Amino acid sequence: MPPTLQERITAALQRVRHPRTGTDVLAAAAIKNIATTTSGRVRLTLVLAPGDDPILARTIRQALEHVDGVAEATVDVETANAPAAAKGSGRALPVMNSAPQSAQARVSAPTPVPAPNLGRIIAVSSGKGGVGKSTVAVNLAVALARGGARVGLMDADVYGPNLPRMMGVNEPPMVINEKIIPLEAHGVKLISLGVLIDRDQPAIWRGPIIMKIITQFLRDVAWGQLDYFIVDMPPGTGDAQLSLVQSTQISGAIIVTTPQEVSVGDALRGVKMFERVSVPVLGIVENMSWFECPHCGKPSPIFGSGGGERLAKELELPLLGQVPMSPRVMEGGDRGMPIVISDPASSSARALAAIADKVIEWAGATQRG
Repeated sequence: MPPTLQERITAALQRVRHPRTGTDVLAAAAIKNIATTTSGRVRLTLVLAPGDDPILARTIRQALEHVDGVAEATVDVETANAPAAAKGSGRALPVMNSAPQSAQARVSAPTPVPAPNLGRIIAVSSGKGGVGKSTVAVNLAVALARGGARVGLMDADVYGPNLPRMMGVNEPPMVINEKIIPLEAHGVKLISLGVLIDRDQPAIWRGPIIMKIITQFLRDVAWGQLDYFIVDMPPGTGDAQLSLVQSTQISGAIIVTTPQEVSVGDALRGVKMFERVSVPVLGIVENMSWFECPHCGKPSPIFGSGGGERLAKELELPLLGQVPMSPRVMEGGDRGMPIVISDPASSSARALAAIADKVIEWAGATQRG
């Protein structure tokens, strides 16, 4: 009797080696909730412990796709549960600094490792989502590349990895000699979690795994020699920001905001976070400064006005640029054609190109200094 689909799936999983344990993923107890349908759809859950390689999910999915009778494979990822609190402790939640200093665990932060081959490492960050941070990162990278620079673009927004779509790439990268080969589009080298996991797979990951992903993107990708390395950060001031700071030496950060005060307040916290970890802030970019009518060009400040400029003055930072809203910016992002390429004469593209020029000026000034 020929093996059943379940038996063929089990055999395929037994051929996938778990890097941490050295055994197959089934023996490592990393697989659970295997489900199949009569139409050949397979879904399972991969449990990753802190320090496990997240690319294991793609390896398992590819192994399942080669099984006879499997029409579609989906691998969900979850983190291993942390050890439960001791019974009888009397507290449901930890209380910060409740123990004497001598009794608290002392864990030293990782020492940042220089990466001279990456050139100027610039983090593009924001205090909140929806302000166009990725749009600024993508167009900045492409504008720098169009000026002749060697540019890398890393998608550190592990919860919303949108750069592949915005850059027009979709295929998984090759691995040669244990190095990930970055994808390339518009003269920019690119890596993103979005090309390593399934499109519908939620990233339900905690800090240690985020740290592992960012470290791997920095050290296990064959970037070559770059002049600029643009990092698109997730919004906020959380694990990804701290992981990047602890992994390598960042040259500077750019903070993106919209004119409205709610966004400006969150951007202020983003600036203070980078200052606290000794990362210089290059300046403020005010995005969506006004809506530009596609017919008459008349500006309408639908999100208020002047928020980015006021923040820059308060912090004594440069206002790197004010980028108007335009339907063409959105359309270019959806089609994988950044506005600095699709419509370089537009006011949005000119504003973004001017920001790239200021970054080049900053790089030249710091090199002379």
